[in-house]
Amino acid sequence: GQELSVLALHLLQISLVYVNTLMIQQVLNEPSWFSRMKKEDFRALTPLIYAHVNPYGIFELDMDARLPIEMTA
Repeated sequence: GQELSVLALHLLQISLVYVNTLMIQQVLNEPSWFSRMKKEDFRALTPLIYAHVNPYGIFELDMDARLPIEMTA
């Protein structure tokens, strides 16, 4: 019951941090964005952002489209 719910929430949080990390890496991989970053900007980077998360449990999922995250080797 409750233990499974807590573990599911933990997995969701870890997944969100992982996807956020991939998106930040993709943006910083672009020289135009990387060159705009100052020391203070790098200190402020965190994958713990959540402003883009819908707090009402509604997820719009398009199974015909992939997340815009490049695969890197």
